[in-house]
Amino acid sequence: MMNETDLLQKVVTLSEPTTRDGSLMWELVNDSTLDQNSPYKYIMMCEFFTDTCVVAKEDADLVGFITGFIPPNRPDTVFIWQVGVHESQRGKGIASKMLNELLSRYACRNIKYVEATVTPSNTASQSLFLRLARDHGTECEVDDCFPEDVFPGGDHEAELMYRVGPLTK
Repeated sequence: MMNETDLLQKVVTLSEPTTRDGSLMWELVNDSTLDQNSPYKYIMMCEFFTDTCVVAKEDADLVGFITGFIPPNRPDTVFIWQVGVHESQRGKGIASKMLNELLSRYACRNIKYVEATVTPSNTASQSLFLRLARDHGTECEVDDCFPEDVFPGGDHEAELMYRVGPLTK
């Protein structure tokens, strides 16, 4: 039997995004510490990479997203460009659920590796990819990727490459 607290909790659903979700993704990023990309980037990801992007919604409100793609020269890898979770949903496992939703899709049927670049100060993302490796009983390699000096303005941290895999279905 459900108690009053259970009835008040809203259900978070995971799905492929629509182009209308792009502006909602941008707004979520705008209210966070994530790297801000143009609204066009999020709309474009929703249109052309919908099968490798995920949105999490509580009713009609976007509370999380993943943007990703399969690099043409590495068809066994999905690269996660960005993971965003609204502050009201942090600590509830939404990011892990979105990653696993993505990996369960037909588009990812041949995926053996998950890659993402993560800054040294982004402990939430570091934990996310280490947890993904642990949950899938595989490794997570971390290597240098983009040093600080390749970014303009001198105020961007280096990006480390997190590579989780090999994954088994």
